[in-house]
Amino acid sequence: MNKETPSLSGFYKLNQGERWNRLATVFDLSAEEIGLLKRDGALPHELTDLFIENAVGNFPMPLGLVTNVLVNGEEFAVPFAVEESSVIAASSNASKWVKQSGGFTATCLGSLMIGQIQILDIAPEKMEELADKILASKELLLQRANETHPRLVKRGGGARNIEVRSFPHAEIPFMVVHVHLDTQEAMGANLVNTVCERLAPEIESLVGGRAGLRILSNYADQRLFRAHCKVNPELLALNEPDRKLSGAEVAKRIVEAYVFAKYDPYRATTHNKGIMNGVDPLVIATGNDWRAIEAGVHTYAAREGRYQSLSRWWIDEEGMLNGEVTLPLQFGTVGGVTRLHPVSQLSLRILREPTVKTLSQIACCTGLASNLAALRALVTTGIQAGHMKLHAKNLALGAGARGKEIELVAGEMVKAKDVSATHAERLLEFFRNSSIIDAPVQQSLS
Repeated sequence: MNKETPSLSGFYKLNQGERWNRLATVFDLSAEEIGLLKRDGALPHELTDLFIENAVGNFPMPLGLVTNVLVNGEEFAVPFAVEESSVIAASSNASKWVKQSGGFTATCLGSLMIGQIQILDIAPEKMEELADKILASKELLLQRANETHPRLVKRGGGARNIEVRSFPHAEIPFMVVHVHLDTQEAMGANLVNTVCERLAPEIESLVGGRAGLRILSNYADQRLFRAHCKVNPELLALNEPDRKLSGAEVAKRIVEAYVFAKYDPYRATTHNKGIMNGVDPLVIATGNDWRAIEAGVHTYAAREGRYQSLSRWWIDEEGMLNGEVTLPLQFGTVGGVTRLHPVSQLSLRILREPTVKTLSQIACCTGLASNLAALRALVTTGIQAGHMKLHAKNLALGAGARGKEIELVAGEMVKAKDVSATHAERLLEFFRNSSIIDAPVQQSLS
């Protein structure tokens, strides 16, 4: 797919075979690569046994594509590995509103990972003096760090800075040395940890203390990415037969909902979960560490001393709805599972082999899109309306429906506004007893 041609228009209307054919055509995928999708993500035991201990099998995750994601003028189809109904549809719809309004803009605010070296057995009254001593040796320490990874330095990465923090009033007083590293296309955990191990003896010699923990921090506040969008409020208007809301009113309500999340941590937690609905599935699809990213993102949400919204929404002087989100993201496109898992490789192919910066910017945009979709639903029809339409199919399947029965049972549940396991079972029994699987549903059912 190129920058000019949104080649996946109407993708959701295609059947499974048609979707595979479209993917092969748009992304120039081989029969072998399409075969990975037909295997439903199953891995050979050799790989599974390599990834984890005591391997007994695989746990497949649904893989789909978020469409209409226009980032800095370039359009992407974004692979999502996710089990929750409506996440992909919601992100695609919101991305379409943004695309029709000009698209997302995204930037990289910093690209450094942090390594921490804890220093113990230091008298609190000497910490300030010793911190100065460490900083006076910064250039030597950076040189030693870069000697650890000469190939990283050759690729343009390496150690960039040294910082010192002191905790003289802790129950066990300690200092901590931060090493900032540009890990280029790697997430960087192993690179950072190796540097920390290498520098620990040097710092011990400098200050006379004892090195404790030597490990990266997953609070990547030096590796930040930001996404921004403007949305024409007219695209957000609610025009249902029994209820109508102008786009301007919907935009106003979205801003009100954001303010709720800004000040109330109970709301902010769910609000931010909605943002991560648009981030985690991409992290998983590309074989990255979603646990590390979740930990860092939620710490960032509390950086001002209380937990609050990660996104910000406002209406500008022209009446356009503006949204912005800033996230600390620890993606990698090389190393680990990312380069070994065949479906992760395929996901990167569909994204046209992005750099870490591009991949992170895309994640920010899909996170913002997910947030927009959730807020728009919450302030109009309520979150359940769209979610339950998709959830109805799950209930129908759980009740034992197969083939055409699934659509019939799910459709009737939504029509009757009774989406429940009990109703699904009753409907399925009715259809089977009446032998009208291919006939119109009787009006009396609703």
